[in-house]
Amino acid sequence: MGRPFGVPVYVSPSWFLVAALITWVFGDQLDRVLPDLGPLRYLVSLFFAVAFYASVLVHELAHTVAALRFKLPVRRIQLQFFGGVSEIEKESETPGREFVLAAVGPLLSLILSGAFYLGMNAVHPDTVPGVLLAGLMVSNLLVAAFNLLPGLPLDGGRMLRAVIWGITGKPMTGTVAAAWIGRALAVAVLLGLPLLTHTGAVGPGGIERSGMDTVMDALLAAILAAIIWTGAGNSLRMARLREHLPDLRARTLTRRAIPVEHTTPLSEALRRANEAGARALVVVDAAGDPTAVVRESAIASVPEHRRPWIAVSTLAQDLTDGMKVSAELTGEALLDHLRTHPATEYLVLETSGEIYGVLSTLDVEKAFVKAMARPHS
Repeated sequence: MGRPFGVPVYVSPSWFLVAALITWVFGDQLDRVLPDLGPLRYLVSLFFAVAFYASVLVHELAHTVAALRFKLPVRRIQLQFFGGVSEIEKESETPGREFVLAAVGPLLSLILSGAFYLGMNAVHPDTVPGVLLAGLMVSNLLVAAFNLLPGLPLDGGRMLRAVIWGITGKPMTGTVAAAWIGRALAVAVLLGLPLLTHTGAVGPGGIERSGMDTVMDALLAAILAAIIWTGAGNSLRMARLREHLPDLRARTLTRRAIPVEHTTPLSEALRRANEAGARALVVVDAAGDPTAVVRESAIASVPEHRRPWIAVSTLAQDLTDGMKVSAELTGEALLDHLRTHPATEYLVLETSGEIYGVLSTLDVEKAFVKAMARPHS
């Protein structure tokens, strides 16, 4: 849709489904309030759906601006089923910043709700502008209230996480507590929302509800509960990931490598590697500078009887700057480099420029899975 503040905004295909649903439901509400509109009520209702998601975008932009102020990169904003999400690539460094980052979204939704309330009072209620402004006032109030619920992945859950983090000094403790409260909220929504709408505590009162309304209420509750439950679980997994990231070190994961010239037969290169106890081959030029890394998968694909006749250069991948990794890289910096420069093998260099070895993506994945399998501290 565009790049406000340099961050791309995308619309998920699921948005069109929700927009159609909002158009249908709000159109029926308009027929009760403004029966003279006739079929035009669905055009007005579609405008409401677009305006509502524009409000959601403003909510997400508040998170984005706060993140950029704290120098946290934002990959994108995506409008999707039941709301939007700002994909912030790094965690806040302090609980205070985490609290502010989470709170600005609901705060802006409340401000929008207040602005629409003032606009609603400035026009006649039984008009199209009056109904639209009233709908946007209520919807933004609901967005703010829902997001302030104290459980992950909602903004209120992130605020609760920040508070517990600030008290205990342990971000993981805050995440675990807020995630389990989020799961409890999911169960409460699943069971409580249909009951509240059935009793008239939530939704328009004084209107007889049909069996289809009851089914829709239960379906809505199930979808919202699934979103909250899944988001809470994802928050737990991401927290465990970040806790174990320091265990990923380029130096400890690197395979020992030997340098070979590009004309060296594969069989001879493997013999030298076995003698040296190495598990990787680096192709060097006449001056001894590395030019390529021999791919492990390519070696495995060559039958043993052909290896004396195959030069290592035919199995090597030429080095690019992105394939050169510092032996000092660890954790998130290491994963960021591998994600930005995808390859199967990387040349690992000392700070002096000397060859340290070869890092295999497969080894990093195995270490990552092993680290994630350990219980959190």
